[in-house]
This record gives sequence, C-alpha cells and structure tokens, in this order.
Amino acid sequence: MRSISRLLSAARELWPYYLGIALASVAVAGTTLLTPFIIKWATDEVVAQTQGQGRGVGLLVWLAVGLLAVELANTLLTNVGGYLGDVMTVRLRAILSSRYYARLLSLPQRYFDGQLTGTVINRLQRSITETTQFLQTVSNGFLPMIVTLVATLGITATYSWTLALLLIVIYPVFAWLTTLTSRRWQAIERAKNHEYDVAGGRFAEAIGQIRVVKSFVTERRELGLFNDRYRRTVGLTSEQSRWWHLMDVARRAALNLIFFGVYLIIFTRTASGEFTLGVMVLLVQLVAMAKTPITSMSFYVDASQRAITGSRDYFRAMAELPEPRAAIDDTAALTLRTPAAASGASAAPPGEPEASAEAPGEPEASAAGATASGEPARWPAVPGAPMVEFDDVTFGYDSAVPVLSDISFAIARGERIAFVGESGGGKTTLVNLLLGLYAPDAGSVRVRSTDVADAPLALLRGEIGVVFQDASLFSGTIRENIAYGRPGATDAEIEEVARRANAHRFIAKLADGYDAEIGERGIKLSGGQKQRIAVARAMLKDAPLLVLDEATSALDTRSERLVQQGLEQLMADRTSIIIAHRLSTISSVDRIVTLRDGRVDEIGTPDELAVSGGIYGELLALQASATKADRKRLQRFGIRG
Repeated sequence: MRSISRLLSAARELWPYYLGIALASVAVAGTTLLTPFIIKWATDEVVAQTQGQGRGVGLLVWLAVGLLAVELANTLLTNVGGYLGDVMTVRLRAILSSRYYARLLSLPQRYFDGQLTGTVINRLQRSITETTQFLQTVSNGFLPMIVTLVATLGITATYSWTLALLLIVIYPVFAWLTTLTSRRWQAIERAKNHEYDVAGGRFAEAIGQIRVVKSFVTERRELGLFNDRYRRTVGLTSEQSRWWHLMDVARRAALNLIFFGVYLIIFTRTASGEFTLGVMVLLVQLVAMAKTPITSMSFYVDASQRAITGSRDYFRAMAELPEPRAAIDDTAALTLRTPAAASGASAAPPGEPEASAEAPGEPEASAAGATASGEPARWPAVPGAPMVEFDDVTFGYDSAVPVLSDISFAIARGERIAFVGESGGGKTTLVNLLLGLYAPDAGSVRVRSTDVADAPLALLRGEIGVVFQDASLFSGTIRENIAYGRPGATDAEIEEVARRANAHRFIAKLADGYDAEIGERGIKLSGGQKQRIAVARAMLKDAPLLVLDEATSALDTRSERLVQQGLEQLMADRTSIIIAHRLSTISSVDRIVTLRDGRVDEIGTPDELAVSGGIYGELLALQASATKADRKRLQRFGIRG
C-alpha cells in the first residue's frame, strides 16, 4: 500500500478532506456500534418483561426512539463522509492528472520519440482513474468499516477473550493467503496493462490517421491488430481470475472454519447461562460486523491490486527526468491550496528564488516565455554578435551513429540562410538542436551569444518562430489557432496578420469567420488554408528568428504561391532559416549552407555556390536536365525545381 500512501502524500493540500473523512468514519463507527447495544438492552428488557420483571413499555418506546435517532445520525454521517470522499477523489484526480500532464510537457523530445501518443493517454486514464476510484471506495466504505471493526474487537474482548482472539486470527490468515495470491496476480496485471496500452496506442494512431487507413483499405487489418491485443487480455484475465478465485476458495474456507468456532462458543455459553440472551444477540451482531469486512476483503484486495499496479505506472512516468531548464515544471501543475494556485499561478520551489533571465529593465518573463502583458519575452540584443552560431556541433539520435559531425557556421542578425542537402542529411536536425529539443553530443549552439544548453527554454523558444511542413493546428476556432502563441492578442491584431498571410479572404467567406471551428488538426481546412493559418500564427508571435521547415512542400502550386506571399511578409526584417524545396526560393537567400553526409560541405551566396561545383551547382544542373534519372536525383534533395 506504499504506492497509495505516496499518492495521498503527493496531494498534502487535501488534508482537510483526509481529516474530515477520518472523523466521519469514527462517527459512523460510533453510531453503528450503538445499534447492537440498544438492541441488547431491548432484548434483555423484553425477556425481563415476559418474566414479569421489566421496567415497562415506556422504556421499550424510548429504546426504539434511541434506535431511530442513532440510525438517522448514522445515515447523515455516512453521507457527509461520502460527500467528502467524492470531492476528495475528484480533486485528487485533478491534481494527479495535472501533475502527470505537467511532467509530460516538461519531458525531453527523446521521451516522446519512443512513445505512442495513445499509450501515453491510455496510461493516464488507466493508472489515475483506477487509483482514485479505489481511494473513493476506501473513503466511502472501507475506512468506516475498519474503524467499526477495531471497536468491535475491543468490545468483544470485554465479554470473551477467546472470541476476540479467534476473530483477530482471521486477519493474519487472510493476509498470508492474499500475499501468496498477490505476486502472481500483479505480474499478470502488468502484462494485461501492457496489452491495453499498446491497443490504446494503436487505436489513437489509426483514428488520428483515419484517411490513410481508409485510402489503403486497411480497416480489417487495423481491427484485427486491435482485437488480437484484447484477445490476449482475455486469456490473461482467464488465467488471472482462475488463480484469484482458487485462492479465494482457500481464504473463505479458512474463514468459514474460524467462524464455525466463534458461533459454537457463543451458542454453547449462552445455553450454559454464561451469556444472557441480550449478550448473545449483541455478540452475534458484533461478529456480523467483524465478518462483513472480511467477506468484502476480496473485493477490496482486488481493487487495491489494480490501484497499486496503476500507481506504479504513474510514478514511473513521474520519475522521468524533465528537460533541463524546461518551460514548465511541477509548480505549474494544479494545486488546491489557494484560489491563486487553482487559477494556474505558479511559484518557485520552496527555498528557491524566482528565476529571471531578463536583463535589467527588460520585461519580466513568466514560465511560458511571456511577459505579464502576454507579449513574448525577449532577450536583449548583443551588438555585433551573430544571431545564431553552431560551433563544432556533433549529434546523433543514436549516439553510436552521428547524424551531424563538426558543424560550424554563424548567421548574422537579419540574414536569410538556406540549408540544402539530401533528405535525411540533417537539415531538420539542425532546427531541432536550435530549438533545444535535443542537446548536442559535442560542441555548442548559441543564440544571441547565449549557449542553448544554458538558456531557459521558454525564452529560447520565445525567440524563434517556426512554420513546419505540417501546419499542426489544434481543434477550436481559427481565432484561437492564430492567437495560440499570444492568447491576449486583439481582434485587430489577429485580422492584420491574417491579411498579411493571405488568409483573411477565405476566413471571411466562412459562415462563422474567425470563430469557425476547424476540427482536430484543422481537418475542415485545405492544406493551403491550414498553412496560411500557421503563417499568421508565426507572424503574431513576431519572433526575431524565423525557421521555415519545408513550409510549402506539401501544397499545390496555387496554394504554395499564396502561402509564399505570406512567408515573404513574415521574413521581412527578421533572421530567417529556410529548409526549402524549390531552387527559386533558395536562390533568393543571402547565403546557402550545404550539407553532405552530415557535414558542412559549402557556405556561400547563391551566385558563389552556383559555380563552385558543389551540391548547389549540381542541383542547378539537375534542374536544367530533362532525364528521368536526373529528376529522381533532384528529388533526393527534396527539391521540386
């Protein structure tokens, strides 16, 4: 149960609920225990009155009234505890989910390279949901029952130590048999969870790319892969359940033998006159109270095993190390201590000062890389320093196989640079290193003379605007997507960048205009429309450094022309890095960096490289050729001519 206690400890701010539930459990136990005593007194009084020795009907009436009052109090207290348990569970789930999400957002890109999105989501739903549901069950039923049980054993001991000892023996016997069951059960449960996670991951992947699935007519295969995983869970569950119930037979049989001895003692001692009839009724009720949690123990143990297994998955994810200087940390996760915390305010960890990367006089930046006014935070410019520097950088996604080796170049402020090289040659990897998504294995990457390895990532990425080949829009409205990097932007600012990105005209034709819902990943928009929204989004961010990662390669000619006009607007007066797929685009830059086998081959202006005999000159020659082989060679560089 250590995993469960860790979860409760992780949300210490819920202590008023823990305390309230504990007090309610004690009160419920107290009122529950009063009932058999009142019935005992009533039984003894009835027996006495039948023998002509009672105190009259009036006492029986008062005992009945007392019984009603106790039952009403028990009902009220049970529901108060249930309410506290329900609210505590939901708040705990909110806190744990927020912290899990915050941790995922802070993890390095390498973590997600090895994870299916659906698996990550499925783990959240399974581990946290099962754990909090178990805690809800415990708070609403099990905890009051345990308090009642302890009191029951104490009261029983005052009448008969023999009975109390027999009842106490039940629990170590049950725990021992459960321990024998648990290890194998949890191993099978982990195997089942793996199958569920893989099935959930494939499910999310297929649904997310449903057009591809349908176009290749692979619906049956996808369903078959999904069903295979669930068939395995059925087989595992059969084995798990068979083992569990075989052991449950042993547990219950042991309990039946012990309770046989308990009832035999009660009945024979009553018959011999050691116990009155009222005491016998009291003891039978107390034994029933002690028996209830034992007979329910299988359910609670089963639920606790699932919760423990799920909580391990949760803590395994939480144990992953966040990327250094992450833009978000655990302090940004939901807490429920104060209204400020609940509204999303974050603070430095206890004992640590608030961090600030701004120079004196610069606006203070939040963890999200924005000032209090919602404007992106900026680093102060260093006069005469390059905007970007790669200094002898070596990197490989697998450290044994470098993608880049000994890369060195500098980009001046306001300069336009194009990266050219064969597909898979490391062009996008350079962008990944610039964004701090990965750390170089050797060398350094600097932005405005600050090493990316030392820079707060929120501020670093605040300096860079990126337009990817995939527009990567979110569900919601066009307005929300354009303002994604600056949610406080005015309608006028949003419309202005939409006009500059050649997006306003098509947006205005939509029934809801800027408030039109575009569906998941912008599914309701064409490729060109999505890309123009992405350009407008980058314009509104207004970062001094711009990266265009084949931003128009997936578009038709007309859409590409419209998007390119928006990109020209976007590149004005800022430093631009271009991974282009058209030589016409490359020819307009200030300098070209060519890559061959992961190394810098040449650096120069388009005119210089056109006659140097290197990669760029080769591309120009291939473009002029009409042969199929040369066209195919051109495509290896991702160039369409």
